[in-house]
Amino acid sequence: MSINPVLPFNLTLASLLEKLRPMCWGAADILLAYSRRENPPYGFPSVLEVQEGSDGPVSVADLAVNTWLLEGLKSSFKQEDWILLSEETVKKQLAVNKPVDSEWLWILDPLDGTKDFLEGSTDYAVHLALVHFNRPVLGIVLIPELEELWFGGLGVGTWCENRLGDRISPSFSNRRLESDLLLVTSRSHRDLKLEKLLERIPFLSGKKVGSVGCKVATLLRGEADIYISLSGKTAPKDWDMAAPEAVLIAAGGGFTHVDGSTLEYNKGDWQQAGCLVASHGFKHPQICKKIMDELRALDDCVG
Repeated sequence: MSINPVLPFNLTLASLLEKLRPMCWGAADILLAYSRRENPPYGFPSVLEVQEGSDGPVSVADLAVNTWLLEGLKSSFKQEDWILLSEETVKKQLAVNKPVDSEWLWILDPLDGTKDFLEGSTDYAVHLALVHFNRPVLGIVLIPELEELWFGGLGVGTWCENRLGDRISPSFSNRRLESDLLLVTSRSHRDLKLEKLLERIPFLSGKKVGSVGCKVATLLRGEADIYISLSGKTAPKDWDMAAPEAVLIAAGGGFTHVDGSTLEYNKGDWQQAGCLVASHGFKHPQICKKIMDELRALDDCVG
């Protein structure tokens, strides 16, 4: 690690991570227990009830991790004047189309990939991002089933820890030719336009993975090279993208809109609409241009 990132209230990275680590592994224990139909720790309900929300299913597991992390952040950082925002609380906290009036904001997704989780897949993650104005300065992606805790931040790089604190560094693939690049795609968020785009672009089809955090981790491990998010009836939200983007960017990867523009957060509508492209970083602008050209050609064919 090189330098401390810009952090609020004279916090150091070491003091921040010292308190975040046990919160994250506690969240892992909760989700692992629910996934195995065991009694979860910390007194959370033992029955995995599910409700259908407007943006998809919400389970007791989502709510338990949400409570665990929000209460942990509040009790561990009592003096800090930041806002804590979660996928599960956003509708209660915010007025429509108005950004949070705070320089510092935590954006939490307690269970990214709920549908995959409920279907018994291991492709689910916890996302936590610290956003300064409109950009994340620190991202955390926890993948409980793999015992991977990814950290990435502005100025400090990216690394992955296990429960013992052992670290490994990202290892992007050495694939460079367009025809060799591997795509990681969504298992459930697919529509006809995305399918047609995937047929047109020259990259190879690779893994189908659930959570965005898990998809980005495949890039960081060198198992894939490109991820494309293309909005259909719904668009991903800030809590889907902020933490994975921060971790990937800090590692030297690319994560932008297809036109190359930077993602911005806390804009008020929480949508990350359009076509987003994540990559291992090598020739990211050229990859985006290839995808954008094919999208335009596809739109011309439809028109």
